[in-house]
Amino acid sequence: MTAQAGEPPLAGLRTVVTGASSGIGRAIAVAFAGAGARVGIGFWRSAQDARTLAGELGDGHPLLRADLSTSDGCTSIVEEAFDALGGVDVWVNNAGADVLTGEAARWLGERKLEALLELDLKSTIRCSRLVAARMRPGGCILNMGWDRATSDGMAGDDAQLFAAVKGGVLGFSKSLARSVAPVRVNVICPGWIETAYGAGADPDFHAEIEAQTPLQRWGRPQDVAGAAVWLASPAAGYITGQAVNVNGGAVG
Repeated sequence: MTAQAGEPPLAGLRTVVTGASSGIGRAIAVAFAGAGARVGIGFWRSAQDARTLAGELGDGHPLLRADLSTSDGCTSIVEEAFDALGGVDVWVNNAGADVLTGEAARWLGERKLEALLELDLKSTIRCSRLVAARMRPGGCILNMGWDRATSDGMAGDDAQLFAAVKGGVLGFSKSLARSVAPVRVNVICPGWIETAYGAGADPDFHAEIEAQTPLQRWGRPQDVAGAAVWLASPAAGYITGQAVNVNGGAVG
């Protein structure tokens, strides 16, 4: 899995990105393909968006449909990915429950917690363990955390739920990294990223976040994707069990 001089950093790597049809996942899939990887496009409900992405990436990037909120869905996507790609070198657990926009924003806390536990935490655990057992040495698993779960937290009902679930992802990933080495396991921890929630945020709140961020802007999905490409590449080959904040310096 060592890139040759002049090759793209992820040349030939067989990669899966879950939740790849929109937002951060889409940006990661595009960046990985641009860096030379074959990308399995994981999705569930957003079939048209996934097909559109596959058309943009071109041939060799299979669609992988599965409901990752279930154990059977996690098992099926791993089996299908290894069959479709002939193996997996990089797995990105990006799929997560959106409980901040649309109808889900009005759910009661217990329902939000259940959705986050099933999709953000349990699917990360299930897929990671299944994939790590089949990966060759030097393989890479990237899990999605939250910068506030690595620092001093954040007030608010939704923030409490995110901190609990993403803190679980962080702790699991650090322990998994020790268990499955030389397969590498790292966590990407985005801060305020301008996805659907950020784009629809109140202008005053949007400006407040910019003012609090040392780099004076919201993050973009492409910022997270850039970190993912680096962590998956041979350049980060001696890095495992780490959490990398992508937040413009907003928290330590």
